Amino acid sequence: MTRPTALVAGSSGLTGSLLTDQLLAGNDYERVIVLVRKKSGKEHPLLTEIVFDFDRPKASMVKADHVYCCLGTTIKKAGSREAFYKVDFTYPFELAEMAKNNGTEYFAIVTAMGANAGSSIFYNRVKGDIETALKGLGFEKLGIFRPSMLLGDRKENRAGESFGQKVMLWLDFLIPKKYKAIQAARVAEAMIKAGRDSFKGVKIIESDEMY
Repeated sequence: MTRPTALVAGSSGLTGSLLTDQLLAGNDYERVIVLVRKKSGKEHPLLTEIVFDFDRPKASMVKADHVYCCLGTTIKKAGSREAFYKVDFTYPFELAEMAKNNGTEYFAIVTAMGANAGSSIFYNRVKGDIETALKGLGFEKLGIFRPSMLLGDRKENRAGESFGQKVMLWLDFLIPKKYKAIQAARVAEAMIKAGRDSFKGVKIIESDEMY
């Protein structure tokens, strides 16, 4: 039986990089395609890197049985709400549209705990908006992953987030499981596991379920 193909968007980020490594180390997929701004030089028998411009996307490049979307930024890094919206809503939605049109069976996305299209908090509202938009595309399997604060070694320095991680670790014994900080590697594992599962429709996985 032929194994499926996987495609990852956002592989330079914390969760996306760990997800890519796990996909390459496993035996679930025949091929792992990674959309990149520029080639990394990384070599692996299963790996195919495709240079991709999200501002001028080519739909023919977004073709895989399972697509993993780990795109995301912060308002501070993006520089404005508009730029943040582009990375956290526009890019994922356009990616999903192209994937759906090209026959993708399973689409997985990392949003955030507290994602809510009706939220008064801009960040949570955008995360909720993308969830709502993706549900409307009608994927055979849509996995939505809502982690709490992510733990792991980032390539970029997020001072505020780093401080927040330390505080949450210090107070870990007081925090309910749903709100505990979670290792990004666990999120990646949960995304891959859901791809193996035989569910149909939309599956929302909260942070505590990823443990």
